[in-house]
Amino acid sequence: MIAIKTEASSDDATKNVSPGKLGVRHLQVLLLFFAMVIGYSIRVGMSVAVVAMSNSSTANPEIEDYGWTSLERASILSSFFWGYTIMQIPSGYIITIWSTQKLLCLGMFICGVFSLLTYLAAHYGGFIAVYVCRVGMGLCQACLLPSIHNLLSKWVPPLERARLGTFIYGGALLGTVIALPFSGLLAASSIGWPSIFYIFGGLAICWSIIFLYLGSDTPSTHKTISFEEKMYIVSSLEITHTDNEEKLRTPWKEIFTSTPIWALIIAHCGQSWGYWTLLTEMPTYLDSVLGFDIGKNGGISALPYLAMWILSFPVSWLSDYALKKNVSRSITRKLANTIAYWGPAAALIVLGFVPIDNPFWTVIILVVAVGLNAGSLCGYQLNHIDLSPNHAGILMSITNCLASVIAIIAPSICGNIVSDLSSTYLWSIVFYISAGIYFATNLIFLIWGKAEVQWWNDLKSDKKNNVLLRAV
Repeated sequence: MIAIKTEASSDDATKNVSPGKLGVRHLQVLLLFFAMVIGYSIRVGMSVAVVAMSNSSTANPEIEDYGWTSLERASILSSFFWGYTIMQIPSGYIITIWSTQKLLCLGMFICGVFSLLTYLAAHYGGFIAVYVCRVGMGLCQACLLPSIHNLLSKWVPPLERARLGTFIYGGALLGTVIALPFSGLLAASSIGWPSIFYIFGGLAICWSIIFLYLGSDTPSTHKTISFEEKMYIVSSLEITHTDNEEKLRTPWKEIFTSTPIWALIIAHCGQSWGYWTLLTEMPTYLDSVLGFDIGKNGGISALPYLAMWILSFPVSWLSDYALKKNVSRSITRKLANTIAYWGPAAALIVLGFVPIDNPFWTVIILVVAVGLNAGSLCGYQLNHIDLSPNHAGILMSITNCLASVIAIIAPSICGNIVSDLSSTYLWSIVFYISAGIYFATNLIFLIWGKAEVQWWNDLKSDKKNNVLLRAV
């Protein structure tokens, strides 16, 4: 077994490749970025499409609708996350025994097919058939984040990880920014709401074919990467490479008894509560409290996520710069996460005191609350790779599974609290709860979170070797 350490500068071969030089690793990052854009466009597009599918007069009256009730619409929107949650951990496990690249290609391809079939499902099968399609999309997209995390750990050197990792995950924000207004335009077009599913589904299928030919599990298996770039990447990674006779086992017990992992799980759940509560409830708040019509709603709802996407670039650059200046990885991650959690928490508390007759400042505070959350991309989001580069995919599947449960129940809890949609008092309760969760979960991450590679990162299946490794 060869343990690869972070000593890129000591290898002569790595000197021939500048960290700033574009290479195959940047192509992988770009392709994974588009995977996030397309995946989140498919995910978010339904929140606009379901309005037109329930009442065509809101978009194009010439396209058929199905008169779904608010409960049926809510069920369809949440159905994606049921499939998404169920397959999180299985997807993380499949990554350990099969090709990450092929799993991601297969998942995105089938997800695209389900999207293309949504109109036929609605036309011939109604509510139940659409529900099944959305569950299927969730099942297929469950591999997205675990796969990307696993590929990040294999392809991106630690000193480039904040910038390139943030660029990839920023695709989720750009996908949200694109999907909200663009889906509204498509729904109102002559083709109507079916075009939302045709376009995003077609893009998912095209992407999967491209990544099958241009992507790869590791630099060592890529067909066109130069030897210099390959050595630059491999010599800088904290990953244990094994041959066929010496396999790493997935340390399930060690993972679930690890304090830093539980701090990471709690941080991820806190992010999920705040992010998805605001994403799902903001359009309703803008409509019911501030009185924005549906034409303005999509653009204003997307504005905070555009701010988050833009802010992700300077935040990621500063994180990598701090690491280059020998600031510890733990401090860098925790500082970024604190900005991402306590900044929005303060903004949400202030939001509860802003009078509704001043919608300008309300929108500004919402932009700040979501925009500052960009720090999470350099905080807890990369912490999976910090703790265990070898098992980053399975760690993401575990934390994302539990966070997805929060994404399902948080909007429901908020919906029960806000029984009167026009009540600013009830909305304030939702904001205060979200602020409290942001504060508490980040405090736990600050106290018990770590950013050092854990001792169980390279455990082999041989128990004797495991004991010796832990002793060392």
